[in-house]
Amino acid sequence: MNKDEKKAFLDGLRKSLIVSCQIQPTDPVYSMDFVLKMAQAAAWGGAKGIRANSPDQIKLIKDNVDLPLIGLYKIFSKTSDVFITPTLDAAEQVWHAGAEIIALDCTDQLTEAGEPAWKLLPVVQREIPDALIFADVSNYAEAKRAVELGADLVGPTLYGYTAETKQIESPDLRSFAAMCRDFGDRAFMVMEGHIYTPEDAVKALYLGADAVVVGSAITRPHLTTKRFVDLIGGLQDNWRTAERESINHLPKH
Repeated sequence: MNKDEKKAFLDGLRKSLIVSCQIQPTDPVYSMDFVLKMAQAAAWGGAKGIRANSPDQIKLIKDNVDLPLIGLYKIFSKTSDVFITPTLDAAEQVWHAGAEIIALDCTDQLTEAGEPAWKLLPVVQREIPDALIFADVSNYAEAKRAVELGADLVGPTLYGYTAETKQIESPDLRSFAAMCRDFGDRAFMVMEGHIYTPEDAVKALYLGADAVVVGSAITRPHLTTKRFVDLIGGLQDNWRTAERESINHLPKH
């Protein structure tokens, strides 16, 4: 896509809901059929885009659901906290699977090679110029740098998933509003992370989001159930702990 085509593509997502349809082998509902049904249900409900993980799931959804797709490839490592599309090869696999938008970790976290994750952004821009790039960040400073590097979309996806923010349970709406105010004229701003109700989504749009991504609250029934159970039980447990434990049990290379 050229610059004008990219703008038109993003305009089609403006003020919309994007549903994150991801599934991991540790999920009790794990099956390729389930991930496709989630995407089809999202389309039926009026979502304007899908976010999906791994080349096989991306291709399956793209072949069966006619919606724009944000693709990523989670690859977990024993020596690095960077797991969202951590290499150029991973980005190329996402692209060839059919995603129009490639999501990258653009935080300060170090990759296996000892480089800050954000350094992959200009490499992917150079090697896959037709792709739109979604910078997953965790704070304002990372968002600022991603915009300066030319990211097409920016969102605080990794707020709550880095060493500095891992104890966070709620979105940092004040920081996100500042991102929208300061960078909204240069990048498509997406609220992603810790959005659990329609009211949360509307609040993000009011603060300046161009679109909102919702995942667990819609597509991971086991985690939704656990949130209810945890609250009913007086918060004796925490569903986020269970979520992190499931990630920790995924295969690492």
